[in-house]
Amino acid sequence: MEHQEDGMSLVEHLGELRKRIIWVLLVLVVGMVVGLVYAQPLITYLQSIPPADQIGLNVFNPWDAIKIYMNVALVTGLIITLPFTLYQVWAFLKPGLKPAEQKATLLYIPFAFVLILIGLAFGYFVVFRMAFLFTSTITQKLHLQETYGISEYFSFMFNILIPLSLLFELPLVVMFLTKLRILNPVLLKKLRRYAYLLLVVVATMITPPDATSAILVSLPMILLYEFSVIMSGIIYRKQLKQDMEWEREQLDPANRNREES
Repeated sequence: MEHQEDGMSLVEHLGELRKRIIWVLLVLVVGMVVGLVYAQPLITYLQSIPPADQIGLNVFNPWDAIKIYMNVALVTGLIITLPFTLYQVWAFLKPGLKPAEQKATLLYIPFAFVLILIGLAFGYFVVFRMAFLFTSTITQKLHLQETYGISEYFSFMFNILIPLSLLFELPLVVMFLTKLRILNPVLLKKLRRYAYLLLVVVATMITPPDATSAILVSLPMILLYEFSVIMSGIIYRKQLKQDMEWEREQLDPANRNREES
């Protein structure tokens, strides 16, 4: 009977997970519709600011314009869906969390949305412009005519913005996993050298192949990691304090019983 109950419990959890995934996909579709509505003014705005305003964007394929519309709609939909997705993850894990942990982790959702916006802004106004300036400089040195397709331009931009915006979620991910006791500052400090190496590799991949650009992008990532370690330490110390209080509460009744006997 116990095995059957466990099996039913697992089936129920999988069913709940399936429902939450379906809801996330539905919200993503709604977000993409909103993205389609605002795609034209957004594309027009991106074409009116540097570096796009200094070059002429062209289409080399009849499907390029539609492809840009869909890509912008998808990115917009993902941004809109992010808070709802995080809420669904929190709601799914909520039964396994203590009441205090439930309230604390719920507060992560608005901060996650703010961080992804900061990551997008940093990616566009710093990394993307720097990368485009580098490639444009090389093109001019070779005396080549700069003729860019709008599809390639936006693909180049999104390939930089999306990974960076996700990396800016690192502090919250670390804090959430620390709350779940999967990570702790001790482990993060042990993994520091490997994390630094990985972040430098990522920075090198999404920036022009020169040391200055890699350093300018690596430094914020390393600072994000160190900030994650600090926040993990704060949560971890609170957990240790709670564990000590719990152990003291468990031991006190035992000591009282011994004194009474």
